[in-house]
Amino acid sequence: MSTMTAEEIRRALHENQCLPNGTARSAQAEALANAAEACGDSGLFRQALLNQIDAYEYSSERTRMVIPFARLLQEYDRDPGGFDGSQAHALFWRFKWVSGQLVSSPEIPLSSVTGWLEDMERRYRLAGYSERAVRQSEFYLADATGDDERAERAVLRWQAADRDPMSDCHACETNSQGWFWASRGDDAKAVDIWEPVLAGKQSCLEEPHRVLARSLLPLVRLGRGAEARAHHLRGYRMARGNESLLRSIGEHIEFCALTGNEARGLEILAEHAARLGPLVDVEAQMQFYGGILVLLRRLGELGHGADLSVSYEGAARTADELHGILREDALAIARRFDERNGTTRVSDRLAERIGRAPLLDALPLGVRSPALPPAASVSASAPSSAPSSASTEGFAELVERARAARELGHPGADALWAGVAARPGAGTDPLVAADLADHRALTAARAGAPEAAELLAGVREGYRELGRAERAALAELRLATVAAQSGTGAGELRKLISVALRAAEALDADEPLRTRRIAYAELISIRVESYLRSLEAAGDAHGHEHGGQDHGHGELAAELRAFVAAYGPALPDVAAEAEEMLGRLALSEGDPERAVALLAACADRALASDRPWLAVDPLVLRAGVLLSLDRAEDAREAARAALAHASEVTDPETQGVVRLTLADVLVRRGEADAEAAGHALEAAHWFDQAGLSADGGAQARLLLARCHAREGRTAEAAEVLQSTLPDLLEHGEGQAVSVREFLGDLLRDLRDPRGAAEQYLLAAEATKDWEDPRPQAHFAQAAADRLSEAQLVPEAVAAYERALDLHRRSRDAPFAEVRILRSLAWLGLREEVSNAVVARARARMEEAVEVLSAVLAEDPEATEARVELAETWNQLAQVLDRRVSAHEEDTGEEEDGDGSGDGAGDTASGRAEPLGAAELLGAAELEALRLEEVRLWERAAALYAELGPAHLEARYHCVNNAAWTQHELGRPEAGAALLDALAAEVRALPEGTAPKWLTEQAERTRDNLLRISS
Repeated sequence: MSTMTAEEIRRALHENQCLPNGTARSAQAEALANAAEACGDSGLFRQALLNQIDAYEYSSERTRMVIPFARLLQEYDRDPGGFDGSQAHALFWRFKWVSGQLVSSPEIPLSSVTGWLEDMERRYRLAGYSERAVRQSEFYLADATGDDERAERAVLRWQAADRDPMSDCHACETNSQGWFWASRGDDAKAVDIWEPVLAGKQSCLEEPHRVLARSLLPLVRLGRGAEARAHHLRGYRMARGNESLLRSIGEHIEFCALTGNEARGLEILAEHAARLGPLVDVEAQMQFYGGILVLLRRLGELGHGADLSVSYEGAARTADELHGILREDALAIARRFDERNGTTRVSDRLAERIGRAPLLDALPLGVRSPALPPAASVSASAPSSAPSSASTEGFAELVERARAARELGHPGADALWAGVAARPGAGTDPLVAADLADHRALTAARAGAPEAAELLAGVREGYRELGRAERAALAELRLATVAAQSGTGAGELRKLISVALRAAEALDADEPLRTRRIAYAELISIRVESYLRSLEAAGDAHGHEHGGQDHGHGELAAELRAFVAAYGPALPDVAAEAEEMLGRLALSEGDPERAVALLAACADRALASDRPWLAVDPLVLRAGVLLSLDRAEDAREAARAALAHASEVTDPETQGVVRLTLADVLVRRGEADAEAAGHALEAAHWFDQAGLSADGGAQARLLLARCHAREGRTAEAAEVLQSTLPDLLEHGEGQAVSVREFLGDLLRDLRDPRGAAEQYLLAAEATKDWEDPRPQAHFAQAAADRLSEAQLVPEAVAAYERALDLHRRSRDAPFAEVRILRSLAWLGLREEVSNAVVARARARMEEAVEVLSAVLAEDPEATEARVELAETWNQLAQVLDRRVSAHEEDTGEEEDGDGSGDGAGDTASGRAEPLGAAELLGAAELEALRLEEVRLWERAAALYAELGPAHLEARYHCVNNAAWTQHELGRPEAGAALLDALAAEVRALPEGTAPKWLTEQAERTRDNLLRISS
């Protein structure tokens, strides 16, 4: 680059500033500084050094800024007069950066750091600056060296000093001052100080990114987990992939490790694995590694140290291996600081950090992360769970509780039997051994294990030998149920049910469980017989028509009603099961009102039997049915009741369904977004626990994202939705398209036009085979708008052309066509404003006028068409004005006029190359264009006037443009007359009709026109 001209270097410096932050930008900045020095232009050399310092500041090479800054300071000392006001300000501003980087560079002796700080104080004092920035730098030095008294004094003097042009921005100061208190254990004060940044009242290029990360653990320690979750989702999205924010990335990883989100932490680590390895900024490396070490240690404690791998310098390393490597590197860096500082402050802080214990067992984040594999083993250092009452009470009492829960059908029975099995010598008592065998067989039956029948047969014989006929009879029932589930033939199945019923009936008359066993046998018989009848009916109907046949539904309903009548008074919980079947049957027959009543009765019976957990399923189903009947208030009541009664339910899938149902009801009612979000979040957590992340979990996260979006928490919504997008795309084409549109809208609102365009284009692709072309047209147009915003002109043009063709096929979206045509006109002007390009843009605008004229021919009073026509005339005038402005730019004449297009381009857009002599306009051509501009703006203003006061602002802008163009034509009085007429008309309108600024602005512009021309 040493042969570059000064102009080439200036252009390259501008391009360098537009590059993404990182080593590539820094390397080019270094080369440009060398080229500028060789060029011999001292002003250009100063500019290149400033650019080099800035490139380092926003990278992982911050500490390298010291050398170019020292050279810049030498330039200043050699010729301070050569620095203009802005360059001198830039030099002193970066002095603060350098003083901080000296503290962060262990190879620089403490005496040198102190000398630099003293020099900074001297220079600031001579330049008339406050000591505020100096005391801030002094704080960094005192804190790093462990001089807490000096650090506190520096903070107090820093806060007391006046703010001036050298003071850091409010957001950066707030970050550091909050961190001061957090590092001293005062989390509440730290969070309170950070509040302006967290609330969005203070911000800068790297804030709130850093404060969001720093606030995570203090918030968790304060019991404010919901806020910490929100800060993680929002903050990580801001920091992700940013080389200068590796410390913040480490803090997000640490937060995940200490809140039961190790899988999420591992996912973040994998995304940034390329950043592992030596960094120029060793303090950033140490801080980044610190958060990672917390995660790797936790993975080892959870038994994943040897079965998880992370890429490190091109090779896969287990969690344990990587922990060893990074720990040694981090400790070595800390020792270098300690040796330089003469204290152990840095090593002590690092040791405390990487040894932190978890703060929470689980803080659901809402995002979908890959589940950790089952741990092969657990380290001896893993923390043990707190003992439950089941592990501390007496063995006999525990057995009795387990048996009582079993008879009730309580969901907690499994955990109690697991506790019994874990006790030493649990199988020495024959009856306890039989009970444990019964529990194992039941677990196998629920899982559909092939050995379930054999296990149940063994249980039956075991109970018979012990004289426990009532338990043996239950085993017979379970054998019949397992047979039905495994597809046993009808004859054998009926035989097993008959045996089970006889076993129940054979129980002694005074056996308390006799009636219950008989009832269950009869209910199983009803279910099985209904199933067999449906199979037989299906077989009979093969090849024949049996219109109106209900396949035994009427008979089944009659049997169930008789069962409820017979057993309802004595066994309400058993009758409730039959009533739930009746409710589901009513639904299948298309009678939701009857189903609602039956499900309510079922829930009431469950509650009457003191078994509230049995009411959960029918209440959830009832809520869904009520919602389909537009009885949202009743649906909410049913869903809330289901949640209240689910407290003892241990099945995670049921817990997920209950919460998802309530969240869905609340969302559809259009209320309580925050509450709905909480339920959706918990639902996702429970579905994850049930291994249903891709099913119920995906739907819960979709609902959660919608709640976040409705609350204005767009970044959180996008983070949640993107995490589960692959799952949602598998749930049908309709949902896939809807979800991509939703994500595109979120990314658009987050000012990520490329990401939004990608989602819209994918949605358009998914709808391309649909019979109706309108959805595809809508998505293509949305994508084009975002591609235009992202300055991807050829891609935007292609998308607009696609959308235009589709709209024309549908023949019912003329206004969409018009907006696309106007956008295409402006896109053509992005690169150059030549005669040919302007002609094409004019043709697009005139085509838009033709479309609108056709609409108005059918309905001359169509308001939207008239508005769009006025706007099209307005924008056509702006296109012509852009051509005039391009001529003036190339001839050095002063440019007047303003305006903008439909988002695809604007009149201020630059051009790649000058027009050239052949494209310059003659005086007659310029006058003709300006006269046409005036006519178009006056025509647009007249149409806006017909449309009434609601369009006064648009009308004013047209009149204003026409007035200034009249001035350019040498007719300022004509322009002033236009403004006077509008102002007079507006003053005559009733008070409050027009914005107050309009008449004042019109009069001020009129005065300026006349003053300039005089």
